[in-house]
Amino acid sequence: MNYEAILIVSFGGPEAREDVIPFLENVLRGRSVPRERMMAVADHYYHFGGISPINQQSRALVAALEVELSENGPKLPVYWGNRNWHPLLAGTLRQMKQDGVRRALAFVTSAFSSYSGCRQYREDIARARNEVGAGAPEVDKLRVFFNHPGFIAATEDRVREALQAVPAGIPGGVQVVYTAHSIPVSMAATSDYVRQLEEVRRLISERLTVTNDALVYQSRSGAPGQPWLEPDILDHLRDVKARNLASAAVLAPIGIISDHMEVLYDLDVEARQLCESLGLPMVRAKTAGVHPSFITMIRELIVERMKPGSERRALGTLGPREDVCAEDCCSAPQQPAGRPGA
Repeated sequence: MNYEAILIVSFGGPEAREDVIPFLENVLRGRSVPRERMMAVADHYYHFGGISPINQQSRALVAALEVELSENGPKLPVYWGNRNWHPLLAGTLRQMKQDGVRRALAFVTSAFSSYSGCRQYREDIARARNEVGAGAPEVDKLRVFFNHPGFIAATEDRVREALQAVPAGIPGGVQVVYTAHSIPVSMAATSDYVRQLEEVRRLISERLTVTNDALVYQSRSGAPGQPWLEPDILDHLRDVKARNLASAAVLAPIGIISDHMEVLYDLDVEARQLCESLGLPMVRAKTAGVHPSFITMIRELIVERMKPGSERRALGTLGPREDVCAEDCCSAPQQPAGRPGA
């Protein structure tokens, strides 16, 4: 298949204090998230001067991929557009149109299947193409990559580094607490989100011979009465201490690919403060970020899509995901959920 460019599609985030409220209003438009919750999340950004690291991390991802493609091919230009903040997708597609790009492959910075992590991005791309109008580039999304060897290798390295950073001589052992963004139960029911997370948890723990682990969820938003995936990270840490399940914890955000706001605040601030109050030593593993294995994975996904019949690498029992999702895959929940942080 002939493609002329790569499009990195990310969530986006504010880069100044005055950006925070307009950004969050973009994220939550049309969704049942209380205003109080939005303002609480705004405080998370203000804690860091109103700046989310996600845009700078997207720039680093673009730069690393440009080097990878330049050195190993295919030699394609790399563009970047966001769902919720500048550079917005429509503006990026407009620039691609001006540059003569007619067909592109999109790499979405979400490793797992769900409405908010996959289908909604495809809807965002379609909406942006409609906004650009005639001549907008056709954009095909690369497949979900949760079990690609490159993502697993990068994540394994990050968790190993964190385990090595746990102070020596702690009696009672360490629990690896794998975290992922919580989503509404109704959204989880229309996708393989939980099943895929459990697969990554199993793959990483087996490779590191970890026997004490757990999968928990972070960054819940939405209406208080709406059921979301549990257990919550803070509740779980309290339980670890109360039940003496471990004497230290390694928090491994496997459901998130870069160290953005939900990692910096929810784990590095809230979870760390709780662990300090509990007397539970904690180390937080880095996300995949621009780990070399992760960048190589993106190139492999591009090559397999451009060359039908290429090897489609995947670990574990779930196999590689299809390139084009079924019409009923990852449908929207009955009460669309907000994800007000990145």
